[in-house]
Amino acid sequence: MGAAPDEEEWLETNRARWDELVPLHLASDFYDQSALRAGHGRLYRIEEGELPEIAPDGWDGLRVLHLQCHFGADSLVLAQRGATVVGIDFSKPAVLAARELAQEVGLADRSRFIHANVYDARHRLPDPEGFDVVYTTWGTIGWLPDVAEWARIIAWFLKPGGRLYFADGHPTAFVFDGADEAGRPVWAYPYEPSGEPDVIDEPGDYADAGVQLTNAKTFEWGHPLGEVLTALIDAGLTIDFVHEHYEVPWQIFDATVPKGEGMWGWPAENWLPLSVSIAATNSR
Repeated sequence: MGAAPDEEEWLETNRARWDELVPLHLASDFYDQSALRAGHGRLYRIEEGELPEIAPDGWDGLRVLHLQCHFGADSLVLAQRGATVVGIDFSKPAVLAARELAQEVGLADRSRFIHANVYDARHRLPDPEGFDVVYTTWGTIGWLPDVAEWARIIAWFLKPGGRLYFADGHPTAFVFDGADEAGRPVWAYPYEPSGEPDVIDEPGDYADAGVQLTNAKTFEWGHPLGEVLTALIDAGLTIDFVHEHYEVPWQIFDATVPKGEGMWGWPAENWLPLSVSIAATNSR
């Protein structure tokens, strides 16, 4: 596989791709923001079903840190429900788009968007500010080489008793890529990675299969579920739940089919989980 890239190489390569994706995502049906603009934005049904446990009394007055927020749509859904939200993303075009969207939907007073790499978050927000919730979902830790540091950052920002909510593709699903002649996913990546990234050259995008991106190369990391849970525990968090799901909010494999409300899943048997969600509490 060769030598691991230095931080500047992987970070800037991945950032270039996400910078290019911002206008494409803003214009795509995949990221339809009509409900948010109408005043009743919604998250995917996995989050909608679980977030009442994270905020049983509602979101009014809660302080939320949204890591890897992209152009802020989910951040603003939580702000629309009464939270005060700080969103962080490493793409400057995404952060600028998030600020514009916040102004458009009348939520600029309840949201702040900061241009920063996750690993620099403590420098950009040097006062941890005691967040009630750290929220991070869908397409996040696969872009990060070090989940132990990710977990320490989450713990640093959470006030005592504060909660993490995390949802993403299941690491068991990420061992597959492409399809065989019958349309079934085929083995592509080891579940237990070496620590070095998978270097992927893919000009398409989950939000628009027909797009041909200029910035096709990415560096991505696999993180087994045990690694993620251990990192959170070692950072001082208490795991509240781990839920495995058989659907995911993009067509992860050719064999998956629409399940309604933007979700995709297996056509018949639930062969293996496609996503996972984790809640944890800062027990300090």
